[in-house]
Amino acid sequence: MNPCTREDDWLAAAKSAMELESRAIAAASERLDRGLCEAVRLILAHRGKLLVTGMGKSGHIGRKIAAMLCSTGTPAVFLHPAEAVHGDLGVCAPGDPVVMLSKSGATKDLLRLVPELRALEAPLIGILGNAASPLAEEMDVVLDASVEREADPANLVPTASTAVTLALGDALAVALMKARNFSSEEFHRRHPGGSLGARLRLRVGQAMHAADEVACVGPGDSLRRVVIAMTLHPLGAACVLDADGRLAGLITDGDLRRALEKHDDIRTLAAAHVMTAGPVVIGPEHRLLDALRLMEERPSQIAVLPVVHPGGGGFLGLLRLHDIYRASVRSGGPAAGSR
Repeated sequence: MNPCTREDDWLAAAKSAMELESRAIAAASERLDRGLCEAVRLILAHRGKLLVTGMGKSGHIGRKIAAMLCSTGTPAVFLHPAEAVHGDLGVCAPGDPVVMLSKSGATKDLLRLVPELRALEAPLIGILGNAASPLAEEMDVVLDASVEREADPANLVPTASTAVTLALGDALAVALMKARNFSSEEFHRRHPGGSLGARLRLRVGQAMHAADEVACVGPGDSLRRVVIAMTLHPLGAACVLDADGRLAGLITDGDLRRALEKHDDIRTLAAAHVMTAGPVVIGPEHRLLDALRLMEERPSQIAVLPVVHPGGGGFLGLLRLHDIYRASVRSGGPAAGSR
């Protein structure tokens, strides 16, 4: 071997691999047809579990697909094809659908399983890299996972093929979610631990800072008064309230910096001059996940979110991005942060 020492070549190879895999997934998406719908119908028609099986790298992908299905409303188990014929086939109840993964469509361990599964009246769904293979002939439904080439320079390593297989498994899981109208509440029941579970379970009102913990000023208060209030309550923002206690605007640390850059003399400035009128707000009954999306899924991300009463807009408190992450970690326990 003659090692390549040019870092630019390493980077080019990595980018080329990702671009090739992306094109392979896009091509597989274009090939999707009513066969996917038939696979969904076969799975929905059976109340038992779904089995996923594959050998080698396909087996590793199969384990992830089975885990994805379990967390999205379809009970699934990974069945190792070699172990299946040595007793593990007992996990398959009569009529359990089976998803078989293979790039070649000629994997001997899978072909050996077919008659045993047929004896159990198992519907067979193949995610196969060769739609004209021996295994494809045995399937009730075939999802085409073929690729033009793998992503490595030698066209040897399972890269594009495993990426497409995983994408088709995800597509099948998402289609099943749609067919079942699977809700976020149902997802939480299957995923109560970790940060995502906490964000689905906890509400804004449980993580926010109450009004008496927040810097609150009036529209006519001086900028000096605003700075003092934000120093006493260092949450990164001051909420501007009108005489009725309704939110009139929001002043962030960034607003203060921009005011100092724009004005040589800030002594004449009041809160109303530098605040953002009509800021983005949220109600206390919303999930933390909703708040996180509201703060992050926008052209310009925000780090603080005023909380107002859902009925009349009365100011209740302030939620920071940091509060969402902190609540997720505390609620999720040692495993928090895992997805």
